[in-house]
Parts: sequence; structure tokens; C-alpha cells
Amino acid sequence: MCGIVAYIGPKQAYPILLKGLKRLEYRGYDSAGIALIDNGQLKVYKRKGRVAELEEQLTGMPLSSTIGIGHTRWATHGEPSDRNAHPHLSQSGKLAMIHNGIIENYAQLKQELLTQGYHFRSDTDTEVLLNFIENIRHHNQCSLEEAVRIALRRVVGAYVIVLLDADNPHTLIAARKGSPLVIGIGKGEHLLASDASPILEHTKEVVYVNDYQIAIVGADELVLKNLGNERQTPFITRLDMDLAAIEKGGFEHFMLKEIFEQPTTVLDCMRGRLDAYQGRITLSGVEQHLEILTKAQRIIIIACGTSWHAGLVGEYLLETLCRLPVEVEYASEFRYRHPVINPRDVILAISQSGETADTLVAIEKAKESGAFIYGIVNVVGSSIARLSHTGTYTHAGPEIGVASTKAFTAQLTVIALFALRLALARGTISKERFLSLCNDLAALPDKIRHVLDHGPAIAKLAQHYQHATNFLYLGRGYNFPIALEGALKLKEISYIHAEGYPAGEMKHGPIALVDEHLPVVFIATKDALHEKIISNIQEVRARKGRVIAVLTEGDHFTAQFCEACMFVPEIEPLLSPIINVVPLQLLAYYIGVAKGLDVDKPRNLAKSVTVE
Repeated sequence: MCGIVAYIGPKQAYPILLKGLKRLEYRGYDSAGIALIDNGQLKVYKRKGRVAELEEQLTGMPLSSTIGIGHTRWATHGEPSDRNAHPHLSQSGKLAMIHNGIIENYAQLKQELLTQGYHFRSDTDTEVLLNFIENIRHHNQCSLEEAVRIALRRVVGAYVIVLLDADNPHTLIAARKGSPLVIGIGKGEHLLASDASPILEHTKEVVYVNDYQIAIVGADELVLKNLGNERQTPFITRLDMDLAAIEKGGFEHFMLKEIFEQPTTVLDCMRGRLDAYQGRITLSGVEQHLEILTKAQRIIIIACGTSWHAGLVGEYLLETLCRLPVEVEYASEFRYRHPVINPRDVILAISQSGETADTLVAIEKAKESGAFIYGIVNVVGSSIARLSHTGTYTHAGPEIGVASTKAFTAQLTVIALFALRLALARGTISKERFLSLCNDLAALPDKIRHVLDHGPAIAKLAQHYQHATNFLYLGRGYNFPIALEGALKLKEISYIHAEGYPAGEMKHGPIALVDEHLPVVFIATKDALHEKIISNIQEVRARKGRVIAVLTEGDHFTAQFCEACMFVPEIEPLLSPIINVVPLQLLAYYIGVAKGLDVDKPRNLAKSVTVE
């Protein structure tokens, strides 16, 4: 959520900032703005709405500057409006600042400033922090860098801030705690951003800023310090991605592109890790800590949103294959409980971005209690990756669509690899069963490709159901979490209310919703519970519900009870969630498109939730 971009160097800043903001639109936002220093004057341009509206407003204006900051805001304090948009100006007009995160004690700081005669033009916590920094600089007669350091010792909350100083037009000051910040190192220039997407076309050399670090950035110099004013050595990383990965590549939307990338991303997850011919799975994060993992007394999976659904599938896989007790926790709840954590517990932290605020805090708590942290993330160098003892990258590549698709199937693939390798080490699976499942994993990319061939049929089906106001998704066993994920995708993309439920629990409440207007989506592929879910289908039909089902190809018996069907190839039931979610992603996508909605940027949503 929110997007930050900044530039300092020899080039004109405005075009770089504008393109950077467009790269960051996927993160979710409701307003945008830019600040530049031109002839010693700070100039701020901002407005509610899309980046394109800001661009139109600025067309033809003189915007000459080689230093600047830009921001896309996702509202927290104060409604979306021109005055609440970033960047904010200090009361003197000498400082401009952009900010991601939430300052929790802003009200106390604001009251202190009000008593000193400060006035506020916005409702934001950001303007409070900016004026607090200015106030410290004025009273202490210190540098801006020192004022930031003093201020941040008083701040409670999460932040990335970047400041422009009209009196020092050759330096940017930035700081981070709890929200991501990456600095791109070019030739005589530096770029700062929330993630690598605005940086990629300028340089692949980056530094990931750590919590409690302050960056003093000039065109030719980067200095990192901690809050104790001690210099830190920047660790330079090379980005392993291409510009094509963040372009649409001929698809109408990023979401559709990413759905169709899944055969490749699942294969990339397994590349170098799965050797089906030899019957071998190699995960370096597991191999290096095999004793800890095999002797674990419990696995606790911590995640949010779609990653939490991946964790639920993981619970079934790990308990079935490894015979270990597994708990799946919402990170946002776990962090505020007083959970019982033991040193022999293993925490699986799952996050696409690796920056999810609630998950970060939850694993920090678990780590303090002595638990072993295993991260499953997509973004290399992210905070969760660095905080974990070890882990596995999903290698799904940049996911621009706000609603997660390829990242989810990549997470499921990694979890399956993890569960199988651990089961083999614990001796809870036979060699024959292990070999069989390895072969089934290797077949996944082709099977997903086959599902995608049915895209036109699903698009036609979506036209038929686009006007529904409610959906119910039902699944059993391994596919109950897929019912939750299917419902979430529909909510996110089409704004249709949808509820996911265990099919066996239908009679304990949701059946009251069933009438001739309600589409009920069953994940009813063939497995040990297939006959039971057919009974649930019959119960819905008896009440005139409109049955849509995901079925195994060739299952004509079940198809006769359904109003509409989406077929998938037969696969080992343990791995069926990776296949079965794909038609539900397509259904949500095509319904959203049929309703004329912006499926890449659903309203009110942010790609990476870096605040509570």
C-alpha cells in the first residue's frame, strides 16, 4: 500500500518520478503527488485520483528539476482528497515529505505542536511528523539529518519517509522502520522506491534499507546510519529480474498475464529443487536445518489473506505427509494474543511481498520466544526473508495485479515440496509414495496449461453470472481452502459478495442463503470425499440453487447435476488445490471484466499491506 519514488542525479526528475508512480500503481492508492526543487523553491503538485489525472494537470507546466519525490497514497488518516495527498509541506514551506506507514502517537505530537503555534493543512499523521521534524531542527539549530534522527526516537509506529529540503537541493534524507525501502545505485544518480519496479529500467544495483536506518543520499554518494549516528556499510544486491516481467506483454491486464504465467512460475518453483526422475527434492533451507525441522514438535503457519489460504492447504499437506501437528494463524490476530510458543516450534511465515506488517511483527514475537522461523516469500531481500532463520523463495517473479494468483500457486508448490522433503526425512512416507508424488508435481505445469485452454469457455460462463449479487463457494478436505480463495478472488475483483465454506458445514447455516438466485460454486474433483460433496450438490439443487462445479475431466455423472461446469485434468488429490484454483481465478477475472471493472487495481485494496 502507498508507493514512494524519489530521484537525485543529472537527469530531469519529473519524467522519472511520473513513470515510477505508474509502476507503483498496482500497490493500491487514491491520490498522487510530486515535489520538486526548482531554483531553490519547493514546488508541490498533488491531487486525488489516478496518476494519469495528475499527469494531465501538469501537462505543459515548467517542471525543471534534477531532484524530486513522488507518492501514491492509500488513505489511513484523513479521507482521500487533494489536501491529504502527499507530498506534504512543512509550515515554513522549506521541507517536503512523503511517508508510507502509520505514526501511532501522532495525536500526542500534534497537540504539542499546536501549543507552539503550528497549523495543519491536512488530516494526516504525515504532516504532523514533518512539522515535528522541522520544529526540532529549528529549536536545536541542527541539521535535517540530526532532526530526523531525534524525531524518530519519539515516533511510535511504522514508516518510510523521504524528505526534500529547499535549503539543501543536493541531498535526500530517507528513513525506514517496518515499511520497505530500496535504493537504486546508478551512474551519478540514485533512485529510492517502495520496491524495485520503478528502479529496474535505470539500474539493477540496489541496497535494501534496514529498519532504524537513515539514508543520506546525494547524486554521487549514499551514506547509511543508524539512529545512534553510526555509519553502516550498504550491502549492494543485484536485481534478478527483467523489465519485461513488469510489463503486460500483450495481455489486456496484469492479472490475466499472471494467471497465464502459472505453468512457468510453478515450473520455476521446482527448477533445481525437484528431480522427479531421480526421486529427489532439494531445498537448501531444509537441508541446512534438517535436524531442527525433523525434530519439530509443532509447525505454526503465520500469514494473511491469500497466503493464509495457502497455509490452510499446507496444514492438510503437512499433517497428512509428515504426521506433525500444524496450526494456521492469522498474523493480525497472532501478534495480539499471548500464544504459547516453545523452542521446538517451527514457524512457517508465508508472504508474497515479504513485507506484510502483521506477519513481520508476529514472527518477531515468535522468534523472541525461541521458535525457528522458516520464511516462504517471493521478493528477494525482503524483510521477512532477512528476519527468518532460513526459508525458500517462490521465484514467481513480480506480481503486479493486486489480487494474488501466480504467487498463490507458487506458495502451494513450495509448501508441497517442503512437506514431501520433510516427510521423507521423518520417515512418514514410503519411498514409493514419495516417488509417485514427485512425478505428480512434475506434471503440474502441463496440467495447468491444459486448464488455461478452457479460458474462452469460462469467459462465456462469466457473462452469464456477472449480475449475481452473492456467491457461495464450497469445498471439502484439501479443497476447502480453495473455496475460501475462490470466494476471496471474486470479492476482490468483481465486488460481488462471496463466502467460502466447508461443504460439510453447509447445513449449519449457509444453506439458509440458497434460493433460485444464488450461484453455488463447488470444488468437486474426484477424491476420497467425492460422494459426500455430490450429496451436498443434491441438497443445493433441491432448494433450487444454481450449481457451478469444478469437476475432474470425464466426470459426466456429477456434471448432470450442475448448471455449469469447469473441468480440470485428473491429479493426485493432495496436489489438486494447485490445479483447482486456476478456473476460479479465471472466473473471478472474467466476471470483473464483464462488469467493466479495473481488475488490476480493485478499489480500496493494496498489494502489500505494510501497516495494520
